[in-house]
Amino acid sequence: MAMKYCVVNADDFGMSRGINHGILEAHQRGIVTSTSLIVNMPFSLEAAILGRTVPEMSVGLHVNLTGESADPAAAVSDFVDYRLELEQQLRCFRRLMGCLPTHLDAHQNVHRDPRLLPLFLELAGRYEFPLRGYSGVRYFSSFYGQWDDGETHLEQISVESLSQMLETEFGEGITELSCHPGYVDEGFPSFYCREREAELQTLSDPSIKRKIAELGIQLISFREVRARG
Repeated sequence: MAMKYCVVNADDFGMSRGINHGILEAHQRGIVTSTSLIVNMPFSLEAAILGRTVPEMSVGLHVNLTGESADPAAAVSDFVDYRLELEQQLRCFRRLMGCLPTHLDAHQNVHRDPRLLPLFLELAGRYEFPLRGYSGVRYFSSFYGQWDDGETHLEQISVESLSQMLETEFGEGITELSCHPGYVDEGFPSFYCREREAELQTLSDPSIKRKIAELGIQLISFREVRARG
């Protein structure tokens, strides 16, 4: 029988206290199986400490070259040596977590920039990290509460919407469902705020777990993806 697997990966671990605790809650109460840690933010250490309390949630490296720039390709031009920056963030991850990441991706998916992709592919290949969008794991990004014009669309991240996505978009093989759950701290500078709390509610809704079971989808983490080879 064809098997359907889903990695539910929460981005931005370490970006703020509210996001850290929201991701932890989405794992403990909801369907999040993995997260991606930003290592160069004020709450990165707190995230690492929290992450070590839930070893069943795999933690990858969320390379951050952009902050919250609206133009990631322009933002990365500030770096003279991209390779050194990637290596530095990997070393920082190992200091924080005491281990290698289980997977690799980048804030605002800037790793897809043609100037950077070869460096990410080299790093991923050296350590056999699944790199978002460039491994055997299909990347699904439509669970997101804004459209290209920047307008908020909470209906896109509702329980009904996610249920339909799971039913129509998740087929045989392994799919990564990317998400951004969290609580919003006062004064937190981000263009994606109330959408995070809406995602958290949806990902933690018991009906989503029931839907996943009904569809025969098995939740796994990136640690299990690596173990499968």
